[in-house]
Amino acid sequence: MNANSSDTWIRTLLQKLFWLLLGCVLAGLLTGQLAWCLALGMGLYLVWTLRQMLRFHHWLRHHPKQPPPEARGIWGEIFDSIYHLQRNDARMRTRMQSVIDRVQSSTAALRDAVVMIDRKGDLEWWNPAAEQLLGLRAPDDSGQHVTNLIRDPRFVDYFELQNYSESLTIPSPVDESHWLHYSITRYGPGDRLMVVRDVTRLQHLEQMRRDFVANVSHELRTPLTVLVGYLETLLDADDGSQPRRQRALQQMQQQAERMQELLRDLLLLSRLESGNETQQQEVFDVSSGLQGLAQDARALSAERGHQIDLKISGNTLLHGSQAELQSAFSNLLFNAVKYTQNGGRIEMRWWQDEQGGHFEVSDNGPGIEERHLPRLTERFYRVDPSRNSATGGTGLGLAIVKHVLLRHDGNLEIHSTLGKGSRFSCHFPAQRLAQAPGTY
Repeated sequence: MNANSSDTWIRTLLQKLFWLLLGCVLAGLLTGQLAWCLALGMGLYLVWTLRQMLRFHHWLRHHPKQPPPEARGIWGEIFDSIYHLQRNDARMRTRMQSVIDRVQSSTAALRDAVVMIDRKGDLEWWNPAAEQLLGLRAPDDSGQHVTNLIRDPRFVDYFELQNYSESLTIPSPVDESHWLHYSITRYGPGDRLMVVRDVTRLQHLEQMRRDFVANVSHELRTPLTVLVGYLETLLDADDGSQPRRQRALQQMQQQAERMQELLRDLLLLSRLESGNETQQQEVFDVSSGLQGLAQDARALSAERGHQIDLKISGNTLLHGSQAELQSAFSNLLFNAVKYTQNGGRIEMRWWQDEQGGHFEVSDNGPGIEERHLPRLTERFYRVDPSRNSATGGTGLGLAIVKHVLLRHDGNLEIHSTLGKGSRFSCHFPAQRLAQAPGTY
């Protein structure tokens, strides 16, 4: 009720009381019983008011969904206002129910599973596709915790970690030959909306791609090895009498070696993609590994005059594959040497804190435009679209780094400013750090 309506009601009530009192006064003057007439008039008005209040109370308790009772005077206006509110509420409920019905109809038509989960992790509602993809049953599973029904350890870890910035792809709990893509979005006070999509076809296509790359790489490795061998033999036997022939052989050898490097990276990437996470059995001494890489980087820099510094602090023992980690660290370091201008500065750092172990390569090179950063770890993605052979490389280095880190529970963080340099950081969780023998 707004202020204008309230003022109108007060005026109406005062007017009715005024006329009632006036009538009682006139009747009292005519009969000579002014006090009794006033008392009788006010008593009758009080009885009428109490009767209307009792009718109102009875209606609220027993028939609140029906129209309010009829009355005259101020109570009639009250009941009319309530009746109009009821009609507006009914219309609003009808519109809301129509929207809900349309939403439920649209979600029922979806092929993707939609599941509503409350703040405790219990299932509240799901569409029919969730019953097919996840095996949920209504109403038996309503109120059950989601991890009681989807028990894959990878999903349990993903759900309980509560970091839903990335999605999860695992086999279906109903049929392991099917692959499901889980994505969770927060909404409301702690509630979550989970959308599950069948990506079996995409997984099969991705597996076909990996198999194709691996098979082609294996098939090309032998003829390339033979070709490189014969080129080396021809160059060794060349007496230099035909400079044009010697230059052609040297160029052929350079391109064949680039092809071999590409095949090696493709085979390594294929093995990283097809393998599971690295077991925490082998221990890699980061300190000795980085010292060796620093020497290799200085040799690679040679006359380019880079200043290459190495800083190490904290625990340097890391659970993981020495070959894979060495490959990831060397890719980051050699990229910095390759793309930093002559005389530039390159710094390697390893440190430990409460979050785990961290390796970082930073330089003051030309930097990378921000629009390129999200795609740097894609296969064959090059910032330089011309693919200038002067810088070499296969375009697979950062893809290899990303997959190595994934296999070691780590992640890659890239910061770069055009004209000021770049910083590539590898972060490993604390459980990947190993204790030195004899320490506790």
